[in-house]
Amino acid sequence: MDMETLLQYEWNSMWPEFTILLTAVALSLIDLFMNKKKDRSLLIWLALAGIAVAIVCLVLQFDDGVVSILNETYRLDSFAKAFKFLMLIGTGFVLLLGVPDESTSVRGEYIYLILTALLGGMMMASSADLITLFVGLELLSLSSYVLVGIRKTNPLANEAAFKYVVNGGIATAITLFGMSYLYGLTGETNIYEIQGLMGSDVVTDNRFLAVFAFLMIVVGLAFKITAAPFHMWAPDVYQGAETPVTAFLSVVSKIAGFAIMLRLLMVPFVFAPGTGEIITPDGISYETLLVSVRPYLVLLAIVTILVGNVIALRQLNAKRLFAYSSIAHAGYLLVPLAALSELVFEAVWFYLTAYLLMNIGAFAVIHVMSAEEEVTVASFAGLFKRAPYLTIAMSIYLLSLAGIPLTAGFIGKFEIFMSALGTEPKRYLLVTAMLAGTVLSYVYYFGLFVQMYFRPSKRQTPVTISNGVTAVLAITAAGTVLLGIFPSIALTFIHDHFQFLEIFNP
Repeated sequence: MDMETLLQYEWNSMWPEFTILLTAVALSLIDLFMNKKKDRSLLIWLALAGIAVAIVCLVLQFDDGVVSILNETYRLDSFAKAFKFLMLIGTGFVLLLGVPDESTSVRGEYIYLILTALLGGMMMASSADLITLFVGLELLSLSSYVLVGIRKTNPLANEAAFKYVVNGGIATAITLFGMSYLYGLTGETNIYEIQGLMGSDVVTDNRFLAVFAFLMIVVGLAFKITAAPFHMWAPDVYQGAETPVTAFLSVVSKIAGFAIMLRLLMVPFVFAPGTGEIITPDGISYETLLVSVRPYLVLLAIVTILVGNVIALRQLNAKRLFAYSSIAHAGYLLVPLAALSELVFEAVWFYLTAYLLMNIGAFAVIHVMSAEEEVTVASFAGLFKRAPYLTIAMSIYLLSLAGIPLTAGFIGKFEIFMSALGTEPKRYLLVTAMLAGTVLSYVYYFGLFVQMYFRPSKRQTPVTISNGVTAVLAITAAGTVLLGIFPSIALTFIHDHFQFLEIFNP
């Protein structure tokens, strides 16, 4: 590739990534030359400034067309913009959680590792090639492994990091194995080239290998999104990591996981020959591999919903409880994909927006309480008397997670219900699993209500909340209620700026 070709690329399409990269490099150098005893709080504010600039750059790109550069390996389309926007917002909240108060300090490497993990997720969202997609996945994964084990003297953190590395390595190997079959069948690594070759005689004659590749990729990515039965690492990792890192893994990493899953499964396989039949809105009927493997996706979604909610019933540690809650929500997010709904992208994106607000808010509350002790369900006893505003915010998040009306979580679940019922034939089994999981979740979510409002507290001292956490609580609680009462704000935003079907156009 010569210099003239490089200069012809529309590099401005990568300004958000360049901003995050330059911020991470700058912070690492500043941290290196700073006095070891000097407070690192300034680095968090510089990181937040970098994220703000990246968001501005991304917003300015919203109404631009599809841009492909670097030999069609990097692609900026509506799908990428939508998921990058959520990742940037989520990472900003996570960094605000880490703003220290007078009694705490922050480590410099924590800040720029968060940024490199974010950069990996953003590259995943824009990857149009198996190789760049894999590089983004590894950048996110390796940064996350270090973040989980950053407390080197903490036994729980050491155990969590070890389990995360082992399970993550296995998941990566399985994903790469599935990708290798795609390359073997088509001779291409670009997913849009693969899409065009899926109807070739080679793929048609070796249809079972295409199905095998699909299933291997699903299994590998199921680890990343904590789908059952590939979820066993999540409770230990969520418990062992620092709470802001747990919030990052539960939200930003999950958003990146669904971005890679949707792009990698929908684009190459949407027109792949299969044994099933699908009818388009125009009445055209054709066979597709996605229909023939749909039962596996349905089973994955149902098992994830039920396993997450049932095991959460027995959890006493707050982080482990929300780990299984996160698993259940991964199952809800799999429903539109399993139903092969036309609204899959809109439904997943809206639910991830609601999930970002309510889950980061819930972990912000846990983060505040973890300053006193290891947070268990019993730790919430009498919280209303000690911190009424904190309790009200937590109540909003719990109601939204449970899917109660007038919250963003309810609208998100409603969108997913409609996406499953809007297909032909209607996916009643998926809807039933969602209803059962939602009812089960009431037990442990409302169990926290009982603790907060009706149980006496062993502590009488008021809860101290840092300014960063206060900002997160205010924004996420207000956003959760606002999207629950006025969902048209987000839905209009989606329709005005994101044409998700661009993802299928080479």
